[in-house]
Amino acid sequence: MPTAASYAVKKVLKGLWNSLPPVYRQCAECSTDFWAAYANVIPHKRHQAVGKESGKTNHIERFNNTMCQRISRLVRKTLSFSKKLDNHIGAIWYFIHHYNSCSCA
Repeated sequence: MPTAASYAVKKVLKGLWNSLPPVYRQCAECSTDFWAAYANVIPHKRHQAVGKESGKTNHIERFNNTMCQRISRLVRKTLSFSKKLDNHIGAIWYFIHHYNSCSCA
């Protein structure tokens, strides 16, 4: 029997999927782990469940780890905490642009 938490997770995932630009939803190929919530939200045509040994999820896992290590405000609630949402968004924006410019060179 589904729990209230599973409904909440499905709602969040559905909102995330719907927030993507339409062109991404039409053309994207999503490689995720075998969590059933993904299969319930991402259309079958766009979703592929893969294991870690496939190597298809390592790029995003590495990016998430790097982001959490370099933007301490995502991990800590005391040091480096942003009181203003604009500062928090700005720090993430700066990190992503710096990360992309360094990794493309």
